[in-house]
Amino acid sequence: MTNHYDALGVSRNATPEEIKKSYRKLARKLHPDVNDAPDAADRFKAVTHAYEVLSDPQKRQVYDTTGNENGNSNGNGAGNYDGQGFAFQDIFETFFGGSGQSHGPASRTRRGQDALITVRVELAEAVFGVNKKLEIDTAVTCTSCDGDCCRPGTHPITCDVCHGSGQIQRPMRSILGNVMTLAACNSCQGFGTRIEDPCNECLGEGRVRSRRTLTIKVPAGVGTGTRIQLAGQGEAGPAGGPAGDLYVEMKVSNDPNFLRDGDDLHATLSVPMTAAALGTELTLETFDGEQPISIKPGTQAGEVMTLRNLGVTHLRGYGRGNLLVHVHVETPTKPDAAQEELLKQLAALRGETFTEGKLVSSGGMFAKLRDKLGNL
Repeated sequence: MTNHYDALGVSRNATPEEIKKSYRKLARKLHPDVNDAPDAADRFKAVTHAYEVLSDPQKRQVYDTTGNENGNSNGNGAGNYDGQGFAFQDIFETFFGGSGQSHGPASRTRRGQDALITVRVELAEAVFGVNKKLEIDTAVTCTSCDGDCCRPGTHPITCDVCHGSGQIQRPMRSILGNVMTLAACNSCQGFGTRIEDPCNECLGEGRVRSRRTLTIKVPAGVGTGTRIQLAGQGEAGPAGGPAGDLYVEMKVSNDPNFLRDGDDLHATLSVPMTAAALGTELTLETFDGEQPISIKPGTQAGEVMTLRNLGVTHLRGYGRGNLLVHVHVETPTKPDAAQEELLKQLAALRGETFTEGKLVSSGGMFAKLRDKLGNL
């Protein structure tokens, strides 16, 4: 496990101000938006986690004592347990509503919440990937007080009720008689200090609502429901706390010409009846530009031609899906007299006989069926 003090580059005796200053310096340096090194995101997460532990007096005390923020000195999950598998401290809290030991004042600094937004992309953008510029409304660290919550030039004062401990003792009657329990100080809400002169900009919150612009890289191959995690781009935490993560969920728009099925694309190509019968060369407009399509003589309606590697880029892996072209043969709906006469001549040459507009004899399917029935 990475030593939290080493991660922040401070000594074990560093003051809270030194820890906060070092974190902000490293966060600006390692943030994925400004640092494209392969390990920048992992280092940013490690620095943020280290700050979450060391900026909280209670967590820091536990970490300094046990070397583990979970409070387990041996790292196997064992804590202050008796031989039967339960802790005496848990019993104490169950009966008396407090803790068997003082944990010190609470920290105002907390991690911000994660945020989720939806971004719509066109199918062509999903095929190749795209950079999207977003405007998001979120909580950001107050620039007036730099997250300290106090009006510039002032500082929190030590609570005169709990004298900075964040806790007070109070008597409580129990089955064992009167006992003293610890509770959060009502005067300072357990923080050990009070902000007498809060920042006018953020009203003592250490953060404000603001709209900011963010450019994200949408990778090729995303689909509706795909989520991208942006570390440290969510809501800024109270009192200068680290920001949460931003999750960007994709919604791919329908395309008028192509239908997506996984990483394959489907398109319909309309071909005149004569072209399907005689064969021809056509072009199809795709996301990769115009592609030649060879229609063989006698092509039937519903035939499918596959254009390889012209589909959607695989999100995980290499290569692309295919483009499947479905042939639709166009039949004349309202032929004029000349066209109708030519169609009748074609039918006669094919051995097809029409009576009152009905096909009654054909050298094709009907002839085969007649011969089969005649042999029964």
